[in-house]
Amino acid sequence: MDLQEFFNFCWEEYLKRVPTAKKVFDGLIKLEEAVANDHIALRTFCYPGMTKEDLASYFEKEGMEVRGHYTFEAKKLEAIHLEHKGDPRKPKVFISELKWQELSDESQQLLKPLFEQFESNSKGKTIDELVKEGRPWTLGYEDYLTLKKESEYAGWMAAYGFFPNHFTISLNDLVHFPEMKTFVTWLKEQGVELNSSGGIIKGSPEELLEQVSTLADEGLVSFNDGDYRIPTCYYEFAKRYHDDNGDLYQGFISANADKIFESTDSQGEKES
Repeated sequence: MDLQEFFNFCWEEYLKRVPTAKKVFDGLIKLEEAVANDHIALRTFCYPGMTKEDLASYFEKEGMEVRGHYTFEAKKLEAIHLEHKGDPRKPKVFISELKWQELSDESQQLLKPLFEQFESNSKGKTIDELVKEGRPWTLGYEDYLTLKKESEYAGWMAAYGFFPNHFTISLNDLVHFPEMKTFVTWLKEQGVELNSSGGIIKGSPEELLEQVSTLADEGLVSFNDGDYRIPTCYYEFAKRYHDDNGDLYQGFISANADKIFESTDSQGEKES
């Protein structure tokens, strides 16, 4: 599928998984807002055939290019973001990967069978194919819990595979909410639970980017030993500011993203 078909497919599947996103989106449509997507985010493991560069190759063929690199040492993550070369209105793509070799021996041994299944079932497939086919491995619920205890990221990725873990509304395109603070007030009035790790609003106008995210909804996931409800995906909101040259900042801030990752952590802080 081409890039727009990929975004459309992911968006429709995402709405099925994230009722909070549909609630917020529908609320903005009622206000006659033009809702634009700032970026989507994908997670992966640093393993041959599924590295961030492997996933990025699809987007590069679709006219995007890598514009930023990021490191999250405490979470053992590396990341890149891509922008479309010809159409700045197209959503950016943020791809992070877990350096799984830095996890404990126990976690590594739990992940290796997943990689073996990936080798057999999915290696060589592009991200649009991976997303469409769903999680390319089987997993036990207790193994998920063990992975999640050490790395929320590892547990989430093992449970869901390559599906985008969030979409992001661009506040720059909203008319009723010129400031992030007013938008946060509106979200709270809708009864939306927000990730307060590091503060509700991450970043500042001085840093040229402000970000807010919901806490992930819960979804029913099939494991080898039954179906269990676990955190699924979340919705993010971003407001970008112009730099000294008058250009709208298009990158990401590692300190912000570090806390945004925790939106899928069921043990995270909650504020509604």
